[in-house]
Amino acid sequence: MATVLDTPESATAAIESLAGKVRHAAQKRSPLRIRGGGSKDFYGQRLQGDVLDMRAFAGVVEYEPSELVITALAGTRLRDLAELLAQHNQYLPFDPPRFTSSATAGGMVAAGLSGPARASVGAVRDFVLGVQIINGRGQWLNFGGQVMKNVAGYDVSRLMAGALGTLGVLAQVSLKVLPIPPADATLLFDLSETSARQQINRWCGQPLPLHASCWSGGVLAVRLRGARAAVEAAQHQMGGEVMEPNAAERRWQGLRDQALPFFQRAAGQALWRIGVPDTAPPLNLGATLVEWHGAQRWIKLPPGAAPHVREAAARAGGHATLFRAGGGDAGQDNGVPVFTPLTQPLARIHAALKKEFDPAGILNPGRLYPAF
Repeated sequence: MATVLDTPESATAAIESLAGKVRHAAQKRSPLRIRGGGSKDFYGQRLQGDVLDMRAFAGVVEYEPSELVITALAGTRLRDLAELLAQHNQYLPFDPPRFTSSATAGGMVAAGLSGPARASVGAVRDFVLGVQIINGRGQWLNFGGQVMKNVAGYDVSRLMAGALGTLGVLAQVSLKVLPIPPADATLLFDLSETSARQQINRWCGQPLPLHASCWSGGVLAVRLRGARAAVEAAQHQMGGEVMEPNAAERRWQGLRDQALPFFQRAAGQALWRIGVPDTAPPLNLGATLVEWHGAQRWIKLPPGAAPHVREAAARAGGHATLFRAGGGDAGQDNGVPVFTPLTQPLARIHAALKKEFDPAGILNPGRLYPAF
């Protein structure tokens, strides 16, 4: 269970200790590998430097359920946050992947990964109200706030979502939470990939409480969440086979944490994550799992298939990420870029941000792109 810190000074002392470690590394120009629970060690270009273990920096700093905001130190485990929120019938709506029970709040924001409900409720960055970070100089910086009215307009804190720790060590995060919807149902339909995509697109244009969808192996699963009357009316309108609630929950958690049989890979296979417009036709790259109402697609092909995969994604108006390599940590041994290479204008922006936040280049160097 997440520990609620007795006083704000407890969090202050923890963060000041963290800043001291970063300042020491900056003086020596010694690279740091920022690590929470290690649940996403596989994700990113490479791992290098001395480990900066964040697990000790754990605990809930502030939580007022009536305000729908929770603030926690970055090393707080997601499972502990979820248990605390559930006591007040609240949750993190974007359903962040955990992969293991050790996943932390800081790793969640740094990786920027969202679960099956992404297309309906939004991404991690949409729920980040504020962060406290330690930059590459060892300075303690505060961005955003702890109430929703403080984050209107452009918010630097959201740069940290998906930056994989290359811009700063996340010390504390403030997140918007929501009440758990009162009703939930999962419907199953036997459809081809094309028919499933077309049907989901039709449903998305109607006032239905769609929460998540997943197509794989000829079966489309649709999760409904919302007011009880709305869910019951949608079930009647949409038809399909109603899935037993406990089995449905296991299915969605398995999708979130990549524990479904689809994600098992043969030797030499890699897991590719492809983001495309939700109306894009099938990519015809082999066995596919489709979620986010068609906007996210998973395929299994060797890392060497990168040109073919990225060309197909680009033709569909999207991009491809080497999410899990065939062996070892992603991108370390096979020479294939994990993320789609940046255009020159975007590369210049990334370089400028890295120089501003981490001039010595000590924070997770090369984890996002080799040059940063």
